[in-house]
Amino acid sequence: MSVLNGKKILLGVSGGIAAYKTASLVRLFIKAGAHVQVIMTPASKDFVTPLTLSTLSKNPVHSSFFNEDDQDAVWNNHVDLALWADLMLIAPATANTLSKMVTGNSDNLLIATYLSAKCPVYFAPAMDLDMYKHPSTLSSFNALKQFGNIMIPAENGELASGLSGEGRMAEPENIVAFLEDDLESKLPLKGKKILITAGPTYEAIDPVRFIGNHSSGKMGFDIAKAAANLGASVILVTGPTHLKVENSLIEVVNVFSAQEMYDACHLHFNDTDVAIAAAAVADYKPKVIALQKIKKAADEFSIELEKTKDILSSLGKIKKKQFLIGFALETENEIENAKLKIQKKNLDLIVLNSLQDKGAGFQQPTNKVTFIDKEFKIEPMDLKSKESVAVDILNKVIEHFYV
Repeated sequence: MSVLNGKKILLGVSGGIAAYKTASLVRLFIKAGAHVQVIMTPASKDFVTPLTLSTLSKNPVHSSFFNEDDQDAVWNNHVDLALWADLMLIAPATANTLSKMVTGNSDNLLIATYLSAKCPVYFAPAMDLDMYKHPSTLSSFNALKQFGNIMIPAENGELASGLSGEGRMAEPENIVAFLEDDLESKLPLKGKKILITAGPTYEAIDPVRFIGNHSSGKMGFDIAKAAANLGASVILVTGPTHLKVENSLIEVVNVFSAQEMYDACHLHFNDTDVAIAAAAVADYKPKVIALQKIKKAADEFSIELEKTKDILSSLGKIKKKQFLIGFALETENEIENAKLKIQKKNLDLIVLNSLQDKGAGFQQPTNKVTFIDKEFKIEPMDLKSKESVAVDILNKVIEHFYV
């Protein structure tokens, strides 16, 4: 999965012959899973039509502060466009547009939006050989890089003038690759390996029956997805669930029982930097598993249970450099029970859920957690989507390594 997946990209197109390449560029962004909006300078419409880019981006194309055919005179808000974007790319960036970016000559919607952008800004120059090497152009390059903008260097090749040399806008495939490489290199968990457990475990009674719980696995899966989006390589050990992930950075290990989850965690734990135990592991299992389906006969039936191995506690005993995070689902004396788990299981952080909180617990799209660290610092959080809680948990991981 591309790092551009889900990213909101604002593409600025200025008036150079290379503007024709933006059709392919938009198509590649959409194929990578990005959301795209396009701003065109008036001159750029001589080289590629707004209809083309609107069709490919699946969004209206903006090229002026007001739409000329709009009787209500609703303006295109450059501030809203700038704040919408996760990144802005100006391609092609002509000498004229580069100069305006440097001086702040805001005479069109593209430059006004650029000046309002708070996201990373990339620019891909495109012009003829002598223009590319002119001192004023080189000065624009240097100034924009000093502003914090990121230049995607032009390539060598045949130019519109018939000359051959530097100045040709990077090919769309190379621009996408440049963006992906640059974004991946800046991901805060790049190079980290994270072990995550998710879902329930099922403990067999006979070939058709089991003891289980109501965990959907969503919290663990959301943590795995968020970790991969931040650059981590993830081992996701999951009990039975209908959930799926599609990310090359996530290796899914499917298990059924607590013992299988125990074995999988111990297989991978030594090589990990972080372990997050979000699974709802069965505390007990049948002492004897019937080889054949148990027939319904007596009015009463009892099953002798024995404890399962405590996965989190066993990892706490052998941890070295790992940052170990556990979950606690409590119904009473929540804080004190969570603190005891931190000490008993040698955890660095515990994520406390209380079934007393509306919107928290199993089979919910939301969660309300309290973070408690090994120093017993308590940080209650608001009710949030499980996706947002996953990000909060990983922010704790980032703080551990970098703050």
